[in-house]
Amino acid sequence: MDLRGKVVLITGAARGIGAELARNVHRRGARPVLVGLEPDKLEALSKELGGAPWFECDVTSWDDLDRAVAKTVEAAGRIDVVVANAGINRVGTVETIDRDEFEKVIEVDLLGVWRTVRAALPHVIDSRGYVLCIGSIYSAMHGPAVAAYTTSKSGVEAFADALRVEVKPKGVDVGVAYFSFLDTDLVRGALENPAVKMIRERTPWPLNQTSGVEAAVEAAVRGIEKRSRAIAYPRWAYVLLGARGLIQPLFEPFMARNAEEPVRMLNEQGSRRPPL
Repeated sequence: MDLRGKVVLITGAARGIGAELARNVHRRGARPVLVGLEPDKLEALSKELGGAPWFECDVTSWDDLDRAVAKTVEAAGRIDVVVANAGINRVGTVETIDRDEFEKVIEVDLLGVWRTVRAALPHVIDSRGYVLCIGSIYSAMHGPAVAAYTTSKSGVEAFADALRVEVKPKGVDVGVAYFSFLDTDLVRGALENPAVKMIRERTPWPLNQTSGVEAAVEAAVRGIEKRSRAIAYPRWAYVLLGARGLIQPLFEPFMARNAEEPVRMLNEQGSRRPPL
């Protein structure tokens, strides 16, 4: 796919992966459309990108997404690529995490992807375009303290796999981006929790490494251009994807031993935290 002139709708575009992806496709001559919850940041990024359309939008709201898609088509005439990127995380164990916090992650990270894709899909079909769902290495590998996030990202992968089969005859390709830890606000915020930091330190290399956002986004945009089904960064994540059936059973006993103390810390934190 030559991105010159293509309209690329990106959710979660105010910061992190979404903002960098908008900058990257803009440099390639595409027309990014910025969708997110922080109007000040979206407006500033729009100015940086020469007046890219932007729309305040909550991916938990059908009305917001339908409005953003309609205004995108009104402003740009089409949608060639949709990137379902908006996501959050809440750290905690299944035993003690606030129930509303757990379900909020599912609402944004999984159902938000479904809503985004569904709202934009008729236009992507019209342009025989491309859908990119932002997953994670947690789509393929599941560890402690992030059950809501791993559930969501695994669901995103399954959703994309089913969608790919349905829309391939219509000329649409569907990809999933599997990123490891990136230097984003989401990752930095999680690591402020001492228990999560301890889990991270006890995780073997290279799973405990943090990568730069720019390089990961560059890999993602190359994947969009190739209409790839899987985009993994760093490249070792491809090995993890291919060997997931072997690695997960080996990983679980190791992490169960090494995560016992941080899990206890998280349970104590959860029992003291007031509900939302």
